[in-house]
Amino acid sequence: MTEKRITLDEIDPVDIYGVNNRLINLLSSYFPKMKIAARGSEIFMKGSAADVRNFESMVGRLIEIRLRKTRLTEDDVTSLFEVSVASDKEKEEDADKDVIVFGTEGRIIRARTKNQKKLVENYYKNDLMFAIGPAGTGKTYTAIALAVRALKNKEVKKLILTRPAVEAGERLGFLPGDMREKLDPYLQPLYDALRDMIPPKKLEMLMEDGTIQIAPLAYMRGRTLESAFVILDEAQNTTYGQLKMFLTRMGGNSKFIVTGDATQIDLPKKSDSGLLKGVELLSNIKGVCRIDFGKEDIVRHKLVTKIVQAFEKLEEQGERS
Repeated sequence: MTEKRITLDEIDPVDIYGVNNRLINLLSSYFPKMKIAARGSEIFMKGSAADVRNFESMVGRLIEIRLRKTRLTEDDVTSLFEVSVASDKEKEEDADKDVIVFGTEGRIIRARTKNQKKLVENYYKNDLMFAIGPAGTGKTYTAIALAVRALKNKEVKKLILTRPAVEAGERLGFLPGDMREKLDPYLQPLYDALRDMIPPKKLEMLMEDGTIQIAPLAYMRGRTLESAFVILDEAQNTTYGQLKMFLTRMGGNSKFIVTGDATQIDLPKKSDSGLLKGVELLSNIKGVCRIDFGKEDIVRHKLVTKIVQAFEKLEEQGERS
């Protein structure tokens, strides 16, 4: 038997439950072998893995429908179970499998590309994952979505996001403000991703009580990270020693994802980067995997792919000359 809970942070629970729980009770009636309880903003489920997965998928679809109309009706619930054309049904099922987490303002965070899906699939098979590839491929965003899901599902107790404090042309000491004010702009991409997935007030609360932490890599020294989902971003800017220090922080029941782009090294000497050395050293160990993102995974503006290709071509010509 599988037990799981869904937290409705992004939408008013009454919109999904209906008056006097009419809608959620109707939905539950289609899963007679499951135990389902809706309390506050959480839905508790217990049943077979397939039933739990299908029920969660149906709740996700109801949220999508609600975001397109003023209110849900019983017809919306029953329509989920109507027989449709087989190919359409298969497409819907495939799309549901790709959903990682339901974000704020109705965002549905999905694995959209081949290697994003590969990262999601490897989550339960490995405790340490390296996601390597160019900017715009969604490697960090997908990793953060997995971390938020793990936190919501109570799989971990903490979510820790970190980056090496290497800036392009600026030193922290010359920036105004205290340490947090100095670091916040540098860590902004991580905040942006979290705000897509967690409501502002709840995110603030989780950061205040230390459940979610965002800090430079140097702050990881001396810590043992138990029951935590930890993401090291921009790892191409770590030295071999820093990467070793970070990876040896791993405690029990923890997941580590290391993301980086070997073509965007900001260290004084590119040869100082420990990312590829570390990946090469560890990728054959059981429980560790490497996923290489490519131009085909870029999900930003269509011009980004062409820009990456142009720079790669110039760099290849430079290496030959």
